Amino acid sequence: MEPGGVAVLNADLANSDILRRIATENGARIEWFGTSATDWHLKGIRVTPEATVITAERHAMPLLFKLSVPGRHFAMNALGVVAVAEALGADMITACLDIARWLPPAGRGTREVIVIDPAKSGEYLELIDDAFNANPTSMSAALEVLATHAPRDGVGRVKKGRRVAILGDMLELGPDEAALHSAMAGDPSVDRIDQVHCAGSRMRALWEALPEGKRGRWTATATEMVAECARLVDAGDIVLVKGSKGSRVSLVVDAIRKLGQRRPMSEIGDKD
Repeated sequence: MEPGGVAVLNADLANSDILRRIATENGARIEWFGTSATDWHLKGIRVTPEATVITAERHAMPLLFKLSVPGRHFAMNALGVVAVAEALGADMITACLDIARWLPPAGRGTREVIVIDPAKSGEYLELIDDAFNANPTSMSAALEVLATHAPRDGVGRVKKGRRVAILGDMLELGPDEAALHSAMAGDPSVDRIDQVHCAGSRMRALWEALPEGKRGRWTATATEMVAECARLVDAGDIVLVKGSKGSRVSLVVDAIRKLGQRRPMSEIGDKD
């Protein structure tokens, strides 16, 4: 960083003090953002099926803006982006308005529709593709997104819409990885999820910790889970697929897409 630059830093990290020291040594002005920050203070997050509403303060000036996608984990990043925009000389209010048009890239929480039977009205499932990366924080946020969505009854084989999570291993968590996986069973959003299917050796710990009524299938690899997909999901379901990239759980995303015709959410209207 050049002397006189601006370091926009998350105040809520375990290594925030290290970042502060390095920025100071390089002669940077520091702008903090986060729940414990005073420069850009994140006050509240409200997640709905269609949006994330963010309440914040900029040096005691109230800010209210939204993202056009649900996800608690997106809110902190969005506040940091607005802080960077202002540091670069952009108008803060314009940045707050423009960020509402942002959409996540593939594998980072994108939503789409898989039409199972085009000849029948409503015969589709909703797919949340979050198969690019995973850690306990983002996994909890993704489960919360799934829990906010309402499935649809009266269609498909099962006739009762379900919230279904298909989860792959969270990698690079260190010696506590088994405990971190099993702890996800206690996430408050799990109460609103109907079935949790797990793929991978690490995810075995979560699968064993789940309440029996929510425990779906466990397979040793994502490849084995692919063969199960047609039996695990149905029209009317909301399906989340999440895991670290190395877990190869994206293969499950591809398999679900092959169950029907892939369409963006914007194309589904009242006629469906």
